[in-house]
Amino acid sequence: MINFLICRRFLLSVPEDNSVPINQLLTALPRSEYQRLAPHLQFVSLSAGQVLYEPGETIREVYFPNRAMISLVSIMEDGSTTEVGLVGNEGMVGLPVFLGGEFTTNCAIVQIPDGAMKLDANVLKEEFHRGGELQRRLLLYTQALLTQVSQSAACNRQHTIEERLARWLLSVQDCIQKHEFPLTQEFIANMLGIRRSGVTVAAATLQRAGMIRYSRGKITIMDRENLEAAACECYRLVQSELMRLLDSRRG
Repeated sequence: MINFLICRRFLLSVPEDNSVPINQLLTALPRSEYQRLAPHLQFVSLSAGQVLYEPGETIREVYFPNRAMISLVSIMEDGSTTEVGLVGNEGMVGLPVFLGGEFTTNCAIVQIPDGAMKLDANVLKEEFHRGGELQRRLLLYTQALLTQVSQSAACNRQHTIEERLARWLLSVQDCIQKHEFPLTQEFIANMLGIRRSGVTVAAATLQRAGMIRYSRGKITIMDRENLEAAACECYRLVQSELMRLLDSRRG
């Protein structure tokens, strides 16, 4: 719950105008570094289901979400999908740009619509190679995302659908800092890589326990404390690592 409270305090301290950058990577930059990027940053509204890049597609722009949430999705040959990572206002979409790969095998899909700051990939690479604060923060964020991805792989193998759904809903709330968000059972099933019937049963269990309310494609977190208790250990592990890296970024 620590990460949720810290991020919520951060978001409550910034303006509601989504065209103002509130992404934590951008707002934490020294003034000189941010001023070099500012003329190149473009506010964009992201819509639900929008694809930011496809597998194998050269990444020409990166995105710093404000209150939007983006899923990094693995797509199999038969069309089945599984989410391997989530990106909210703590991070950036387009890491291969500065890692040198230029593209990835995953697909980046907007899950929760809102605003983001878009930046040309070449501008990001130029600033990254200066070796300043942006480089340090992006590398630490990359480590945090790798922890999330690797733990998700273990989670998909080891834990029940109910535990995984609870973990995933908590992660969504951490990203957007809202108690209610639009999500269909079909979309959740695609992200978790399971059948829709499995989501229906798990969501009903959580709803009967008073942890969530699900109605007409909207999910409301009603009892976060018990939802955390119902989630698997993966949620706590990933959040602890994120907090460790956030602490180290202050130093």
